[in-house]
Amino acid sequence: MSILKKISAKLEIMAPADRQIGQFIIENPDQMLRLSSAALAAETGRSQSSVVKFSQKLGYAGYQELKLAVSEAKAQEWQAPAGMIHGTIEVDDGYLTILQKLLGSKLQAMQQTIAVNNELDIGKALKALHEARRIHLAGVGASSLVARDFSYKLMKLGRIVLHDSDSHVQMANASTLGPDDLLFALSYSGASIETLRIAELASQRDATVIAVTGLQDNPLTRVANIRLYTVGAEDRVRSSAITARDAQLMLTDLLFILLVQRQPDAHDYVHNSEAAVSVLKAKLLS
Repeated sequence: MSILKKISAKLEIMAPADRQIGQFIIENPDQMLRLSSAALAAETGRSQSSVVKFSQKLGYAGYQELKLAVSEAKAQEWQAPAGMIHGTIEVDDGYLTILQKLLGSKLQAMQQTIAVNNELDIGKALKALHEARRIHLAGVGASSLVARDFSYKLMKLGRIVLHDSDSHVQMANASTLGPDDLLFALSYSGASIETLRIAELASQRDATVIAVTGLQDNPLTRVANIRLYTVGAEDRVRSSAITARDAQLMLTDLLFILLVQRQPDAHDYVHNSEAAVSVLKAKLLS
């Protein structure tokens, strides 16, 4: 039973405060996914603690987990293109089945990632990125690849960016951060020892720390000033961090586009970057 049906079934026996919150979620699930717990409390005339307790009464650790459940319920209602399958890829699946399942899992991860991050938190991250003197990106493994991609995009906008695939170099870079700087730390588990230590060092240096992690409670979120979340099916047997990486890329691409929109001279920087590369391409082709 989906969470929306579960809430609907229990609505009549809920206490008045819970019933008001539940009714709002049933009638406005898409809006609820864009609201923080404080914003939902304001919409329903209840306290933020009431929203958290409502989530816990339904069996979730907190409000973020409830949002994920609502997102999954909405995703089930979404009509996928003909032939698309959501599920785990099996060893005996054919080529087309694997293709459809892979595409389905990627789309689902990206959909749910956008759903669990409210506009207020995205706005806080955007403001911090826009105002930072220097931006240091940290991540290991697949997260390091996403960090590198994001660093290239930020440099296109003329930002001063620090990134290196070597965690020792990342640590050394973090030791130079100050109150006007920012650390953007990516770790789906939130428990990668290298990334966590870098975040702790950046926090000690009074730099702003943005953490991009999975929804589970983890050490990295406890260090961060601003928390963004990604959703990926990485709790199952896997050959690589595929959906978590796609979710991270979705989030960093969104932040990049919003930065371009906010920065008045962004298009000049992007044009100059493309012009510089086009000269090299022309020489190679001649």
